[in-house]
Amino acid sequence: MVAWAVAETTWRTILEPFKIRSVEPLGFTTRREREAVLRRADWNLFRVRADKVLIDLLTDSGTSAMSVEQWAAMMRGDASYAGSRSFYVFEAAVRALTGYREVIPVHQGRAGERILFPLVAGPGKTLVSNAFFDTTRANVEAAGAAALDLPVPRAWRFSDPAPFKGNMDPGRLERAIREKGAANIPMAVMTVTNNSLAGQPVSMANLRAVSRICARHQIPLFLDAARFAENCWLIKVREPGYARKPARAIARELFSLAQGCLMSAKKDALVNMGGFIALNDAVLARRLRERLILGEGFPTYGGLSGRDLEAMARGLEEVLDEEYLRYRVRCVAYLAAGLRRAGVPIVEPPGGHAVYVDAKRFLPHVPPRRFPGHALACALYLEAGIRSCEIGSLMFGKGSGENFQPAPMELLRLAIPRRVYTQSHMDFVIEVFSALARRRSRIRGLKLVGSSPRLRHFTARLAPVSPS
Repeated sequence: MVAWAVAETTWRTILEPFKIRSVEPLGFTTRREREAVLRRADWNLFRVRADKVLIDLLTDSGTSAMSVEQWAAMMRGDASYAGSRSFYVFEAAVRALTGYREVIPVHQGRAGERILFPLVAGPGKTLVSNAFFDTTRANVEAAGAAALDLPVPRAWRFSDPAPFKGNMDPGRLERAIREKGAANIPMAVMTVTNNSLAGQPVSMANLRAVSRICARHQIPLFLDAARFAENCWLIKVREPGYARKPARAIARELFSLAQGCLMSAKKDALVNMGGFIALNDAVLARRLRERLILGEGFPTYGGLSGRDLEAMARGLEEVLDEEYLRYRVRCVAYLAAGLRRAGVPIVEPPGGHAVYVDAKRFLPHVPPRRFPGHALACALYLEAGIRSCEIGSLMFGKGSGENFQPAPMELLRLAIPRRVYTQSHMDFVIEVFSALARRRSRIRGLKLVGSSPRLRHFTARLAPVSPS
């Protein structure tokens, strides 16, 4: 009874639903050291050594702290090349979660994308989505197809607190099918939650509407399910009719509306490496396994060790624990509330894995061609060693010079690793942002010195723009 009362009471302090049994030291540095680090890294935070980072909010991918049960499961890992016992444990967990019969392990999400898209896409084809994230878009385009985003209009109204701004626009989907022809749209992908557009969730009603349209035109619908559990929790607390439904039942309904899914398990499976493709189409699954063998490994390990498979299986169980999900979403909301109080404009409402700062509003003096989101990320690191990630014109812009095309958003993502940081860490982030807000006019933009043609934000070299 006491435990129930504690769980149901809304305390000011966020009570982690776990104990900490292992710790890792943080990377304390001086401002002078951080200045040198940024210069050596060509002002690209992906090139900064992790031991020079104090609080790492670059990504929530592969950065989770695993549980004692996951570590115990890893000890049971079967390293057999073919027919590993651990594969069947993993396969059973994915089938129980999704209802899909065919389960294909891969070492991470983009490996699944690299295997799947060349089989369904190609020149003249278009894949549609509520919004493709960076690697997903790159793999669609590498397969010769176009990647078309069809978000709802409210997704771009960053101060609008609408609960499901991650939705796909059904009307735009219908128009795209009419214009391009259903035969030229080999797949629709719903990203849950919508990472490119501020981690906003997709409602069950919207997914159902999109599923019906796709079924009518015989277009397979897949989920990009990296953050499915967080999306399910936001359905539970925001969508009418779901408050009393268990998160696991919501997840099963979510997966039932699609023909398959891709998952980077490095997010909502609470592991540091892993992923999978799951589907019901046995013919497509056979072709996927043929490609899997070429680049990932035998179908019962898919580029992973038995330990990885066991940890994923356990993580897919743990992530739907409702005390964990309540804690997880509340951590994000806590950081969002603190930034609001500090006068930092954010994308509303906060989602399940990150807070997105509206860098265009925070730094109105930095034009898109000078990458305001990335400029803010560098300023945050320089101020206190906090690493974050730009979601804007460095990641999604096109061209350079006279041909530069900015992205439609200039955001800074503060992605919170799962079960890693405490309330005091978030208080420190809020405190640092408060200091930056007071002197934001001094933050300068950056110019692009060099980059690779695809996914340039990973390899870009930049330099500060001299004051005019």
